[in-house]
Order: sequence, then C-alpha cells, then structure tokens
Amino acid sequence: MTALVIGLGNPGEEYAATRHNVGQMVLDELASRGGGALSVHKKTRTRSATVRLASQPVVLGVPMSYMNVSGGPVSSLAKYHSVEPADIIVIHDELDIPFGEVRLKRGGGSGGHNGLKDLSKALGTPDYVRVRVGIGRPPGRMDAAAFVLKPFSAAERKELPLLLHDGADAVETVLSDGLEAAQQRFHTRS
Repeated sequence: MTALVIGLGNPGEEYAATRHNVGQMVLDELASRGGGALSVHKKTRTRSATVRLASQPVVLGVPMSYMNVSGGPVSSLAKYHSVEPADIIVIHDELDIPFGEVRLKRGGGSGGHNGLKDLSKALGTPDYVRVRVGIGRPPGRMDAAAFVLKPFSAAERKELPLLLHDGADAVETVLSDGLEAAQQRFHTRS
C-alpha cells in the first residue's frame, strides 16, 4: 500500500454529527469517491477499506475507539498493512483554524488535541501528514472540550458539504501531487 488515510473521531451515533468527528466525515467522502465501504477489521479495532484514490491503492481507516485513545488502533492498522508513519495521512478537527478552511502540515505538536497526542505516542513519532479541518473557536467562554462535542450550527451545516469536499480534495492532492503542492493549493485561498 502506498498510504494509510485515517479519519479521527468518536464512535457512536451521539457523536456522529459533532465537530470532533469531521475527520471521519471527510474519510466517508473519500470512501464514497473510491467506491469502498468501511468494514470492521477486528484485529486492529478499526473500520477500514482499500480503495483507489489518485490512481493508487489507499487504505482508509477509522478507529473504533474514542478519539483520545485512537493511537493503538491506528498503529495496529499501519503495521497490518506495512505502512510507515511517513505514509500516514490523518484527517482531524482543528480549533485554531476558522470553520470552512483546510490546512496541511507534516509533523509538529499536538496543539492540545488528545487524539493526535495519543497517535504520535503509539506511532513513536509525530512525523505524519495532518489534514487539519477548521472548526473554529468556541463562542464566548464556552469550554473547548464541550464545543468540539456539539453538533455543527445550522449555518455551518449548510457549508459543511463544501468543507468535507475540500478536505477530501486536500487528501487526494497530497496523494497525487505531494504535500507541498497541496499546501500551495489550500493555503493560498482567500
């Protein structure tokens, strides 16, 4: 396999439409584009599918654990498919990016994101590509942890399909043209 693409989020219907699950939502868009359906992979505690994106085979995966302990399942799936951390793309929600924007980077800290912290620990490195899907900051004095577990607002839900499309396009651009080309495309939007 050339790449492993992971969509972070929490399991269960109560979390399905929350901001914290936007990574899984983008992954569902990629599965749809690749014509694959995620199925349970019991050995790795993930739901996964192998599809073709950007003219190459790609493993898509979603941990079946909660976000904060997603590292083990992702690491297991990477080992199962013999994918090195440098070939992993992780899609996740990002508070520090305005809603509707997508940013990409390789490596770095967790920025307080416990899913990334656990993932970096399990992989033994933070050196994987991150597709950071902007959900914006909480309003007023709302706690960030409470904000990410709330559903998108009515106004955001109208724009959400475009954001999911952009997130999926960003992943496909990384796969076809590399990280730098994807950064140039998505970071220069006004």
